[in-house]
Amino acid sequence: MHSNHKQFLVDSDNVAFNLKHRNTIAYNISKYDAAFEVGLNRYDDLNRAKSIAAAIKRSVLKNLPSYLEQFETAATNNGIEVLWAETPQQAVNHIIDIAKDANIKKVVKSKSMTSEELHLNEELEKAGVEAIETDLGEFIVQKAGERPYHILTPAMHKSRQDVANLFNKLYNLSPDETAEGLTAYVRDKLRLEFEESGMGISGANFLIAKEGGIALTENEGNGLFTITYPKIHIVIAGIEKIIPSVKHLDLFWPLLACHGTGQQVSVYNSVITGPRKPNEKNGPEKIVVILLDNGRTNLYSKPHQSESLACIRCGACLNACPIYKNVGGYTYNAVYSGPIGSVITPHLKSFSDYKHLSFASSLCGRCYEVCPVKINLPQLLLYNRKQAVEQDLTGLKDREAFKMFQWVMNSSAKLNNVGSFLKSGLFSPFIMNIFGKKRKFQINSKSSFRKEWCKNRQVKT
Repeated sequence: MHSNHKQFLVDSDNVAFNLKHRNTIAYNISKYDAAFEVGLNRYDDLNRAKSIAAAIKRSVLKNLPSYLEQFETAATNNGIEVLWAETPQQAVNHIIDIAKDANIKKVVKSKSMTSEELHLNEELEKAGVEAIETDLGEFIVQKAGERPYHILTPAMHKSRQDVANLFNKLYNLSPDETAEGLTAYVRDKLRLEFEESGMGISGANFLIAKEGGIALTENEGNGLFTITYPKIHIVIAGIEKIIPSVKHLDLFWPLLACHGTGQQVSVYNSVITGPRKPNEKNGPEKIVVILLDNGRTNLYSKPHQSESLACIRCGACLNACPIYKNVGGYTYNAVYSGPIGSVITPHLKSFSDYKHLSFASSLCGRCYEVCPVKINLPQLLLYNRKQAVEQDLTGLKDREAFKMFQWVMNSSAKLNNVGSFLKSGLFSPFIMNIFGKKRKFQINSKSSFRKEWCKNRQVKT
């Protein structure tokens, strides 16, 4: 068993039986569930909206190279510099070179999971550049020395008391401070950082091919400060973020808001189509878009799993997933967790190192039900599992166990003739070992279900 897989099992066991953690996650996701239900009810025909969005994203994926070229041409014509990065290191080098050329010592960042792929904060620190997260959740986990726990809600695993205790330690605030007081403190603290920084870094919710623009959506206003105060704005975006035209935002923005937070539309929505013009007071003097591959072309080459590139990163599948809600975001040991992370991470990184994530699912189908662009995540997880078997990456015990299971289950006679000794004596310890020491396993009855059924029905066996 690979070390990543072993660590996943250890971490899963620890988190699943941490009642404080589970209560915090259950409470926070319950708030999301209530808002999400309200959001869904705003649609007269949600399925139609999802079907249209799915068709658009599939069309984009089918013609992704041409859409990327269209975006590059249009963005360049708008005065935006477009750079390409095949690897995280290439993207980091682009950013550090820009910072050095402009003598930048401090950057502010709005929430960007793509930047997490680069370990950007650590890389900037090595280069002598201070990086400050300005999204409240990101700010909290940065100050705690942690990574984002969730695609959309970085500090979902922390309660108000957890944050108050952290800020008491760092800033001497009262451990009884209210959520409003904590938020106000961070807001005032960050205002000075915006004014002093020379560079703002953001992700992109969508890249608009025809108009050559960048669409950003947020709820706190920190994103607007990040892209308007500093003189340089850098956008880090995966190559899959493309939509054809600005006219499609009236479909995708509400779907993203509804499935992400339950809102009708996010509070702040911006479309950036170029740096500040001579007659404009606000905005950066320079905008650079870095188009990141980082394994996406490998994923794109897969005839089935490439469908996952249609994802708009709403996070709904994480909130719906019973596995994620029990083992938590950090257990995945990857930037992208939950069902979507389990599908894409093995292809964005090393398949042999992360193929175990594809087995961390009950395949209940809830993630497929809530996906706003109809990605059949359970099916894609099965394709990943199939690839793992075909590449001989599954363990010997697993292969032999499933061979035995298949041999027995292929025949009702075999199943009926497998005695209670084999069921209880062989299968039970094997399953108990998989489930862990903290779970009880029901010992099988000496009599089979079929025999009991026949006896009670007085039918000959």
